[in-house]
Amino acid sequence: MADAITEQFSAPLTFNWTLSYRCNFSCSHCYSRDEAAEELSTEEIKRIVDVLVTQQVPFINFGGGEPLIRDDLLEITRYASDQGLNVSMNSNGWLLNQATAEELKAAGFKSVGISIDSATGASHDDFRNMPGSFEKATAALDALHQAGIKTTMSSVISRINFQDFRSLLDLARQHHVAQIYLHNFKCSGRGFKNREDLDLTPEEWKEFYVEALQVKNDTDDLLISFDDPVIASLPGYQEESLVKGSSCGKLSLHLRPNGDITPCGFIPLVVGNILTDDFEDLWYNSPVLNGMRHKEAKGKCQGCGSYQDCLGGCTARAFATTGDLSEPDPHCWK
Repeated sequence: MADAITEQFSAPLTFNWTLSYRCNFSCSHCYSRDEAAEELSTEEIKRIVDVLVTQQVPFINFGGGEPLIRDDLLEITRYASDQGLNVSMNSNGWLLNQATAEELKAAGFKSVGISIDSATGASHDDFRNMPGSFEKATAALDALHQAGIKTTMSSVISRINFQDFRSLLDLARQHHVAQIYLHNFKCSGRGFKNREDLDLTPEEWKEFYVEALQVKNDTDDLLISFDDPVIASLPGYQEESLVKGSSCGKLSLHLRPNGDITPCGFIPLVVGNILTDDFEDLWYNSPVLNGMRHKEAKGKCQGCGSYQDCLGGCTARAFATTGDLSEPDPHCWK
């Protein structure tokens, strides 16, 4: 079913775009902090925008690194927005004051997400290795709200917050956040190096999702979102998504600072380069992307009654821990 649905799309719905790996933080779980790549010029980035417009990609989301480090971010966003692209961004909030928020609004940002991983300032600052970052992040949320930009909050679930995630929801409410993303721990980059200290056991992930899904179902004043395909193996889980399993390579792709395309930011397999290769050929014929769209059950996934719902769980985690896109998600509790 997932593969049939994927074929309906002539391009991804979203490009998650890392404009730069540069960052003013050094977070314990970051997938990209130890990465390096040549950055493109403003004009080259505009050429990429032209490609995305031609391919009718509706959404781009700037991540990083820290997007606000690029001096031309507003110019890029204005160029993309003027051509009809829906532009969003994820930021750590450090460089985002009221004046910046007003500029982001004028440039055409549809939404801006701020990363906050604990409702306790000291815990967030320690996780992000940046004293004062919690105060800056919450102030950024307030500035964005004041400027009239839809705000989201991104929280990576880990050992520091999984038993107290309700406090993150309360924090989101206090700062007029429209949507909170409770992200799964990806095990990539520094997340892999610090996995033993930060990641949960499979049973703890199950307990977290059972509780968090119940809270989501009981909440009507805040949109709570997850991005973890392994949830689909829970009994009674009935949420419908456009594809089953991981959405990367099916609904979304990732752009590195040099224009290289990867399935997602957490899978360091280069599919091709958007400036030098034919995009449609990559999209339809890439062995990597087609391998993700047509995964084969391996290990304990073979014969599992939930496989058709979760398709092995998070492909990025499987690849990070085993080097194989089709191996079972290490978070799986079944």
